[in-house]
Amino acid sequence: MESLIQNFFNLEVYAQVFPHLLNGLWTTIWLSALVIPLGAAAGLALALALALTQSRRRWLRWSLIGYIDFFRAFPPLVLLILIYFGGPFLGLELGKVAAVALAFVLNNASYYAEVFRAGLEGVARGQMEAARSTGLTRAQAVRLVLIPQAVRNVLPDLVGNSIEVVKLTSIASVVAMPELLRAARDAQSLVYNPSPVMLAALMYLALLWPLTRWLGRLEHRRASR
Repeated sequence: MESLIQNFFNLEVYAQVFPHLLNGLWTTIWLSALVIPLGAAAGLALALALALTQSRRRWLRWSLIGYIDFFRAFPPLVLLILIYFGGPFLGLELGKVAAVALAFVLNNASYYAEVFRAGLEGVARGQMEAARSTGLTRAQAVRLVLIPQAVRNVLPDLVGNSIEVVKLTSIASVVAMPELLRAARDAQSLVYNPSPVMLAALMYLALLWPLTRWLGRLEHRRASR
């Protein structure tokens, strides 16, 4: 038990590396704040495009479905490596933040698209006609009537997916971005003790615990309906 504490819960090591990990936590937070809205917006655009091409332009519909299926199946870590390290061979040189943002948008948009598509399909078909009958244009009806209802239908899924994105930001370490897990590994190599990794896990827990509790309440509320 003493060895376990010394190697994973060493308070002296925690105090020593905490400022360094705090910088990594900040990087994780602002990176998540960047990629989650971008991925959600791209996913919503894909879902709307699918909803509007159900009965026409089948080539476009199948292209969108192919995109979603491909990026849901393709490993995001490999995607980031291809964009950052393979891009220069194609004349595309991106900075670390741009490469991470692009990889996350390509990957996360496919997951958000499926969530939003389920939400849009859960809206009664008569809602569009009812909105148009009030004088709203098609675009206004989609923005003011369909999208708010779709988001409400799948809010727990959106929150759950966003939590997974926050944890997925750890792959940014492959391009040397100093996010939380990268900071913990760097600290571990300096103190020769795995306690920094455990501290990083505890910081992730402190960051995401309120969101998971909120997610639980949302899921319970949806089940009660």
